[in-house]
Amino acid sequence: QETPSPSLGKDRADTVIIGGGCVGVSLAYHLAKAGLKDVVLLEKSELTAGSTWHAAGLTTYFHPGINLKKIHSYSIKLYEKLEEETGQAVGFHQPGSIRIASTPTRVDEFKYQMTRAGWHPTEQYLITPEKVQELFPLLNMDTVLAGLYNPGDGHIDPYSLTMALAAGARKYGAQLNYPVQVTNLNSRSDGMWEVGTPLGIIQAKRIVNTAGFWARDIGQMIGLQHPLIPVHHQYVVTSTIPEVKALKTELPVIRDLEGSYYLRQERDGLLFGPYESKEKMKLQDSWVTSGVPPGFGKELFESDLDRIMEHIEAAMEMVPVLKKADIVNTVAGPITYSPDILPMVGPHQGVRNYWVAIGFGYGIIHAGGIGKYLSDWILEGEPPFDLIELDPNRYGKWTTTEYTAAKARESYGFNNIVGYPKEERFAGRPTERTSGLYDLLKSKCSMGFHAGWEQPHWFYKPGDETGYKPSFRRTNWFDPVGREYKQVMEKVGVIDLSPFGKFKVKGTDSVKLLDHLFANVVPKVGSTNISHMLTPRGKVYAELTVSQLYPGEFMLVTGSGSELHDLRWIEEEVRRGEYKVEIENMTDEMGVLGVAGPYARQILQKLTSEDLSDDSFKFLQSRHMKLSDIAVTAIRISYTGELGWELYHRKEDSVALYSAIMEAGQKEGIDNFGTYALNALRLEKGFRAWGAEMNCDTNPLEAGLEYFVKLNKPADFTGKQALKQIKEKGFKRRLVYLTLETDDVDPEGNESVWHNGKVIGNTTSGSFSYSAQQSLAFAYVPIELSKVGQKLEVELLGKNYPATIIQEPLVLTEPTRMRLQRKGESPKI
Repeated sequence: QETPSPSLGKDRADTVIIGGGCVGVSLAYHLAKAGLKDVVLLEKSELTAGSTWHAAGLTTYFHPGINLKKIHSYSIKLYEKLEEETGQAVGFHQPGSIRIASTPTRVDEFKYQMTRAGWHPTEQYLITPEKVQELFPLLNMDTVLAGLYNPGDGHIDPYSLTMALAAGARKYGAQLNYPVQVTNLNSRSDGMWEVGTPLGIIQAKRIVNTAGFWARDIGQMIGLQHPLIPVHHQYVVTSTIPEVKALKTELPVIRDLEGSYYLRQERDGLLFGPYESKEKMKLQDSWVTSGVPPGFGKELFESDLDRIMEHIEAAMEMVPVLKKADIVNTVAGPITYSPDILPMVGPHQGVRNYWVAIGFGYGIIHAGGIGKYLSDWILEGEPPFDLIELDPNRYGKWTTTEYTAAKARESYGFNNIVGYPKEERFAGRPTERTSGLYDLLKSKCSMGFHAGWEQPHWFYKPGDETGYKPSFRRTNWFDPVGREYKQVMEKVGVIDLSPFGKFKVKGTDSVKLLDHLFANVVPKVGSTNISHMLTPRGKVYAELTVSQLYPGEFMLVTGSGSELHDLRWIEEEVRRGEYKVEIENMTDEMGVLGVAGPYARQILQKLTSEDLSDDSFKFLQSRHMKLSDIAVTAIRISYTGELGWELYHRKEDSVALYSAIMEAGQKEGIDNFGTYALNALRLEKGFRAWGAEMNCDTNPLEAGLEYFVKLNKPADFTGKQALKQIKEKGFKRRLVYLTLETDDVDPEGNESVWHNGKVIGNTTSGSFSYSAQQSLAFAYVPIELSKVGQKLEVELLGKNYPATIIQEPLVLTEPTRMRLQRKGESPKI
């Protein structure tokens, strides 16, 4: 242990990292190793103070998220080599780990997870009870139905790990300074930061907040309220247990999901840590309201065994040798939780050159991979792969302290809950972010949560089984969604699309800016198009609808989950290119209604004197008009692919507009529809979705988006050069369109695609097609297996179902059908 000497060493740095836990030190190590000069880390007390030093140190390859597996995988591979590279022992044990299934639903969940493991390089197996017992002979097997086994898993000593990363960081030239407290942050107009400390000021090109449970205090210095809250997590260590001591090999880590705890060997005893229910678990609320106590560093909380008694009993039931063991140590320390337990990683919208890596419920397993991920992003200007689920900008002003607390309770208590497809969690809802129609619709439908908003998933009719009934198979919404699908295809449906992210862009350079940002051409006044922002490497950073409403004045629309993710990218570009434009985020002020289906025109026509005929209001045109005396911006576009309009209006007019449309459509049998039906409709039309068919892991050419990418336009848009090279070289995989022969289960996306006994690709999204009466999915497969007619298999819940690549789309869009009719051809509907 070296003796720290408080000094700043220098007054200028490229990057200042605030916080010396495993995440901050890992970032310093990766930046310095990649060759960045002038990396300075400031830690207010000593390295590993906070949550790192008392962590249980679990490492696992498993994660239900697709790309987070890459983070876990990188961390483990790094930790395996660290001792050799730095000369520091890290105490890494890799006895493997087993998740225990003791209910049939849990077995389904394991099968669901296995189909997502097929196209990842990490080892993961579904194992029998016999195999579970062989690996962990001390288990009571009465309730064990199966195990999910990751052979490379284990645990590491967090203190040693951090010291090894610190040694590596110094070896490559980073400066780790402590004890040095950050007392003040000042953002200059040129984008530089002045980082104030008791020893003076450091100027930095960028700062990274990796301050753990102090991250809120750091954020508050610059007016940000990071939604974080410390949770009391306890684990218990026993004295020597003779049966454990007698074993020849170390026991694998057990996760008893119904008992909601982890358990591992610690020397000759056992260590186990439970996750209590949301009623029993304890939050350290006072740190949120009054800040972390100034001296808190390597302290712990009072332990409270009563709180975890039912978990101790469950563990004794599952591992009977525990009954005779003595508890020698109880550790109760703070872990920082974000509302959804996932960390916040990346640059922050609204503040220049301010990055975060905060909110780690599982900092040890994430530290290595996140250090590398952030370091690559900082050095290369774009993320190395897509991790939108960790975007710090997924939270906004709607994320109140009450919301964060309610969600952290729920997330902690649900730590080992079954992870269903289309999962909904209800704590903290609704937020203040409700559309104008929420009160009118909330009792009539099953609502989903999207970036703070409530949005109807599907609507109830008399006789339906209402409520949220999650399942891995078709469930209570299956038939109602079919009914809504039919409603839109045969009559007309109305959908609340208010959660869309909506931006106004205007100013002398607006056309120039958008020409540079987007791969598509800039639409003319009164027109709309679909445009993509690409990264320098030619990946799809975002998909937006762009409309030029007046000369030089645009409205940009994106999905609810991408609102601040996209806005930050655009703002960054404006500053870099010094464009003279103003950007206004209109998301919360504006409501949006979608009206779609064969009768959409005749119903809306009753409410306006404007001519809505096809000649006068063409597909992909936009205009301001009045409907029933309410001002709207109407765009003739619909994600259903049917005749339809999106109607943008003041949020306070939503109820009046909705009521007028519903009233006008009585004769035509108008009705509501939700996002599940919308998804089925868009899949049949072959429409891609950002976040599924395309994201920062895909280029637009392999995703089949050539139509929207104008490589021959004069402007040198971001990603243009990279795309030209991709086109020249050719690509290895393509997005294809599949029908599947299934029984009572439909694809969701991210399932393994098989051919000749091997996994060759993955689905990106899927649903039941109510027109073809079979499952439909998009998938990425190698070019040589991408021809129409190719037979493949898709794995769902442990079974491979036959799939066939078909010509897309399954159902032609309404504008295409009209075009063919005008030519005298009979279109397939």
